[in-house]
Amino acid sequence: MKDQSPALLSYLKEHGISLQSLIDSALEMYVPHPGIETVQKATELLREEFLDILQDVNISTLIVAAFHAQEEAQNGRIPGLTVERFMGKPGLVADELIGIAIATYIGGSRGMFEFVRFDQAKPGILRELPPLTNDAIGALVAGASSNVYTKALKDTGPTV
Repeated sequence: MKDQSPALLSYLKEHGISLQSLIDSALEMYVPHPGIETVQKATELLREEFLDILQDVNISTLIVAAFHAQEEAQNGRIPGLTVERFMGKPGLVADELIGIAIATYIGGSRGMFEFVRFDQAKPGILRELPPLTNDAIGALVAGASSNVYTKALKDTGPTV
């Protein structure tokens, strides 16, 4: 049986992000799909997927890096990046690059596609997070969502 409490989940909880808030964010973008016909089924599959992904040390490293970069940027400690520029738009793309790395690592091109959708809509907890971390967490949610839909489609067999 898989560990039901990955270390990254504890880290996220310390930053106000629960497993349920990740699931709820994904469910805001839920669309019934073969193999995921109900919100209940989507919730179950998302929970399993998040618990799996949150055990990956590479994901942990990228998420923690985003949180550390967020703190450094908010305190004006990133060379050449003033707090004013950090909080203003446009200009910074590092947050998007971190998101792209996470989404692609988790879900490949499909994960990247979902990341764009989630980044534009900012569902759930993503609306509450600051710039660097909302993209990292958005990519995490997008990657999980993408994997759930992809696996469900494979499990339902070929379509014509």
